[in-house]
Amino acid sequence: MASAAEQLFANLQFDTFRKATELHKRIGFTLLAMVIYRLGTYIPIPGIDPVAFQNAFSGQAGGLLGMFNMFSGGAVERMAVFALNVMPYISASIIVQLMGTVYPPWEKLRKEGGEAGRKTLNQITRYLTVVLAVFQSLSIAVGLSQSPGMIEHPGPFFIVSTVVTLTGGAMFLMWLGEQITSRGIGNGVSLIIFAGIVAVLPQYVFQALELARTGALSGGVLLFVGLLAIAVTVGIVFFERAQRRLLTQYPRRQQGSHMFGGDSSFLPLKVNSSGVMAPIFASSLLLLPATAMGFLATADLPEWAGWVPVVVGSLQHGQPLFVALYAALIVFFCFFYTSVMFNPEEVADNLRKFGGFLPGIRPGRRTAEHLDFVMTRVTVVGAAYITVVCVLPEILVGYLKAPFYLGGTSILIVVSVTMDTVNQIQSHLISHQYSGMIRKAKLRSGRG
Repeated sequence: MASAAEQLFANLQFDTFRKATELHKRIGFTLLAMVIYRLGTYIPIPGIDPVAFQNAFSGQAGGLLGMFNMFSGGAVERMAVFALNVMPYISASIIVQLMGTVYPPWEKLRKEGGEAGRKTLNQITRYLTVVLAVFQSLSIAVGLSQSPGMIEHPGPFFIVSTVVTLTGGAMFLMWLGEQITSRGIGNGVSLIIFAGIVAVLPQYVFQALELARTGALSGGVLLFVGLLAIAVTVGIVFFERAQRRLLTQYPRRQQGSHMFGGDSSFLPLKVNSSGVMAPIFASSLLLLPATAMGFLATADLPEWAGWVPVVVGSLQHGQPLFVALYAALIVFFCFFYTSVMFNPEEVADNLRKFGGFLPGIRPGRRTAEHLDFVMTRVTVVGAAYITVVCVLPEILVGYLKAPFYLGGTSILIVVSVTMDTVNQIQSHLISHQYSGMIRKAKLRSGRG
């Protein structure tokens, strides 16, 4: 099967791309939004000593804080206004989706509310994002104010201004992601995280090369890490395009003097239905609480809070506790997100409405049960693949004691979002081609 890029260039006619003015506007808007996002990652919050914070950050750059810094596009190491990135929004989405499966009013909105119900849940997600952003920024502000020498004028004013600045930055990125989704080329939140990772990736590569040049990192280890990154990329492309195809048949039927139907097709079930959302959700639940605790660990803590540095040390990448929690959360969100996105009863009902059936399976409830069984087995493979991709590099890099962060999660996000963006552009081009064909057909029929 041809890759997404091969399909794009096979169907792409540069004349068609030149005429697709709507696509030009969407791409231009997306690029403008990315430029605005990158500018925001260089504007520090007021009242902080950049040199002191940089020194404190450099001691944790290879740990969990380095992971968060990569997701935020380097905003954390500069403590910029976009330091929280879109993580509060992702955390709020997790909570709303989880509550939508157990809380009856929200479950009714999700299943029966239609477009109005979806808008209501989106509004609840926005309000919850504000609450989480305020809580997380308050934790960071208190931790910074209690760190000696890091703040020029610590006190209530610094705490309030930091909370307002970081919360405003998180809300602006949430709005910007929604605008990219509606007016750009789609998947705004994923593109923001993608842009952050791509922006800091060259810095980590040059840092690794410099360490190898000075002898702090052996050439064999650097070569191994590079080969591992290539192997992970190849594996991601293979599994992201993998599908379990179920044969679907449609009976022949007669309408007047013509026979219709009798065709067969395939119902594709993706191995990784959750995409990049499972590792992003898992990372967001681990990153922000641990980051806030990391700042508290550097502050002057009372005697009863001596457990904070121990927990922070256990939540560094490569540590057993972090690996276990990360793997468990990834597996959970793979199954949870798949259950939210794929409804076997709805798919079985749609097949029955159009007269389709799975060979050897009764339509209706039996088909839904079979789809659920197959999808569960497929998701087991997908969850195992994502867990290996995200956790194995964490273990190896932690074992090699690399003084920089390199994880499979970032590679997964970059590769998956790139493939999805190519598919989005291809869809816009095909839609433009169909629109042109319809207009030409109407003109010919009008002349006739």
